[in-house]
Amino acid sequence: MTIPNIKTEFLRHTLATLAYRGGKAIRGAPRGFAELRIGPSTRTPGQILAHVGDLLDWALSQAEGRQVWRDSETRSWEDEVSRFFAALEALDRRLASGEPTGFPEEKMFQGPIADALTHIGQIALLRRLADAPIRGENYFKAEIEAGRVGDHQAEPVKEFD
Repeated sequence: MTIPNIKTEFLRHTLATLAYRGGKAIRGAPRGFAELRIGPSTRTPGQILAHVGDLLDWALSQAEGRQVWRDSETRSWEDEVSRFFAALEALDRRLASGEPTGFPEEKMFQGPIADALTHIGQIALLRRLADAPIRGENYFKAEIEAGRVGDHQAEPVKEFD
């Protein structure tokens, strides 16, 4: 019997949280949302989501013992949404493999994973500024579980306006 690594399992739960919150922020975005620019020096939601994909790719490289960073060109919103979930699935699959990570889990969390959570919050805020807000939710009650990192997430348990 293999004893699960508690740090890796926490990272996997964090990825599931990112998938749940991220899915909520990006699902049903209005037409033109990807190009919304609120100031001359700000990123668009499409650019932010592309950056999140880069962060998740970076985290996967760290899990594999490498440090590979790349700035991707922003693709269509639909392509970036697909990339977001595919990158989460690839990283979760690697973490679930039981193989040790190439870098400490704490470093992976404090770098790319925490940054990705921050950027998903930015997208949620931009939804409100685009007059297409997502509903608030008591995320403590949400049915989030390690391994559920795809587009299909549990229904919200306790939303509010």
